[in-house]
Amino acid sequence: MNAVAKAEMLIRRPVAEVFRAFIDPAITTKFWFTKGSAKLEPGKTVKWEWEMYNVSAEATVKTIEANKRIVVQWSTYGTPTTIEWLFTPLPDNTTFVSISNTGFSGDDDQVLQQVVASTEGFTLVLAGLKALFEHGVSLNLVADRFPQGLQKQTA
Repeated sequence: MNAVAKAEMLIRRPVAEVFRAFIDPAITTKFWFTKGSAKLEPGKTVKWEWEMYNVSAEATVKTIEANKRIVVQWSTYGTPTTIEWLFTPLPDNTTFVSISNTGFSGDDDQVLQQVVASTEGFTLVLAGLKALFEHGVSLNLVADRFPQGLQKQTA
């Protein structure tokens, strides 16, 4: 199964600001992970941490095209998958961000679960960035997704 997780959102900020939000962990930690080891640079491997979940991931930067595109490879599902950010500047000084995650492995059910989780996760990331940049509010969406003491719900 060749599946793609995708999340997209208009962010009402210039493309350079939105792009920098994903490159610089000093900004990214305000809406996604809690710690980042370094800014993203081509060929560099960085560590992202979600301290509230005691989880971390290493991401290897494959491509950076300033204000246009970022590609990293990470192994959050046990095998490497690829994340690609595309930044489209619009005439009104806003930015349309598209995030795709590909390369999932496993049987069809496992791949489907990974695609759903990734789509959900990156949707929360984009919504958190939007709230931060457009309204100055930190919604804690990623931090509050799996609160301690609450058992995971199953269908």
